[in-house]
Amino acid sequence: MDMPDFSETDDRARQAMLEQAERELRETLEKMPHEISLILFTDLVINEPFNQATRQVIRAIRELSPKIGLREFNLGHEMALKHHALYAPTLLFDPENYHIRWLGAPMGKEGLTFVEALRMIGYGQTGLSQESLKILKKIQEPRDIKIFVSPSCPYCPQQAVNALKAAIEKPEFITLEIIDVQANPDLAEKYAAFSVPVTYANEVLIAQGAQPEELFLSSLEKMEQQTIYIPESDAEQVETDLVIVGGGPAGLTAGIYAVRSGLKTAILEKGALGGQVATTPEVDNYPGLTSVGGKALVDLMVSHALEYVQIFQGEPVVDIQPGEPIEVVTTRRKFLTRAVLMATGANHRPLGAKGENRFSGKGVSYCATCDGPLFKGKRVLVVGGGDSAVTEALHLHHMGVKVSLVHRRGSLRAQEQLTKNLSANNIPVLWNTEVKKIDGEKRIAEVLLYNNKTQETTSLPVEGVFVAIGYEPAVELAKKIGLELTAGGFIKRDGRHRTNLPGVYSAGDVEGGFKQIVTAAGMGAEAALSIFEDLSNPYWKREGADAAAG
Repeated sequence: MDMPDFSETDDRARQAMLEQAERELRETLEKMPHEISLILFTDLVINEPFNQATRQVIRAIRELSPKIGLREFNLGHEMALKHHALYAPTLLFDPENYHIRWLGAPMGKEGLTFVEALRMIGYGQTGLSQESLKILKKIQEPRDIKIFVSPSCPYCPQQAVNALKAAIEKPEFITLEIIDVQANPDLAEKYAAFSVPVTYANEVLIAQGAQPEELFLSSLEKMEQQTIYIPESDAEQVETDLVIVGGGPAGLTAGIYAVRSGLKTAILEKGALGGQVATTPEVDNYPGLTSVGGKALVDLMVSHALEYVQIFQGEPVVDIQPGEPIEVVTTRRKFLTRAVLMATGANHRPLGAKGENRFSGKGVSYCATCDGPLFKGKRVLVVGGGDSAVTEALHLHHMGVKVSLVHRRGSLRAQEQLTKNLSANNIPVLWNTEVKKIDGEKRIAEVLLYNNKTQETTSLPVEGVFVAIGYEPAVELAKKIGLELTAGGFIKRDGRHRTNLPGVYSAGDVEGGFKQIVTAAGMGAEAALSIFEDLSNPYWKREGADAAAG
């Protein structure tokens, strides 16, 4: 019997998605009320691959809409002097009205940022929330924003779009440079931007990593990184049957199943949708897909979920008050709901070595997909012995990074196929070795290694350390509202995903288990179906009635 060609099926599905996206983009650009003038500065010698890539992207966009104009000049031209263009490529967006420039090529994940910039300028609308506009109104002095991004970083578009919104809404005070670290390694070095996204304003570091919209603007207004934003007035109130906290595979799947069961549902996600999957280079053997990029799989999940459920991205939950209804408060609004599903996932486990915090973002990284391109040709260590660590090491190796794996034991926990790939690519493994100290001046220069078998301590010169030693459950909110935890620190629940608080459930990596995408999705579906059944006949009311009768 002939076996189906899954790769051909995958290709057809991807092609259909691309064609649909192109149709939607064409329609969006054609309806823009304003024309957009782009000026591109290039050089015949400097960064020619990036120059060419920028031309190709703009050419493709211009074929979709006649409302986008382009003029190109060499860096030696008088126009470059007029606009203070020093790097190639430099792209200016509608310079008569805004002060926005892109140093590099809008490729990869940053293609989304480029399209968003065109859309916001073309329509003259940024979509900033009322709370964000209130913060922006307070800025009455110049803000020169520099945001460092990478085409391979799934978190960068969120932060870059935040900055674009500010620069478009308030061009009289706000200027913006989006700097591609791959095209401008010298600037990345100068600003120690080794873990993107990194944001500066007036040469002051105001953010490391992506932020929700209000937090970004609050950081910009106060000129220092903010970790929480509390609205000055009551946010909009939303009534719903189920609030899902977390937009990873468990949360997204639960949203689909809950709505299909008839529950009005909202998903709240404080950061990037997809959780850890979004930063996974390759996902192997997810049912129906032999191999797929983590971000591509997330995009499929999110697109599917959006057909059913409303997603509130960039909304950290600051409080949950049990009751009837349960109150869920985010940085933007209040939700009144009958049930809550905690699908908060897990965060990268820190190494605990001396110097780790000091060099975080300055050589210490937890995401090879995001930061790997910055270390091409440089020597780095990947710390860990599981699937994630070996996958990260292979990914870095194929980028041209000189990578070695450090593992505290004498054998790896990773799948056999991954370990074979590690050996086949001649990636060195330092067995029975622990990283005790990370040292340097402005960035990492060396690490202190301890061999727990020979008890010898050695120093090794490296320029980066990628930590991949597993995850810790994200239970800060769970602990705050009084959920019981297991001995391992995960949310304690019964066989129907019920926690100790009536109406509050859990699903996914925050419960522990195998930490596989497919199992997280399965747990999300299970939890949603349990919630539907319980809301139809609440178990806590049944138990109360039984107790009263007894």
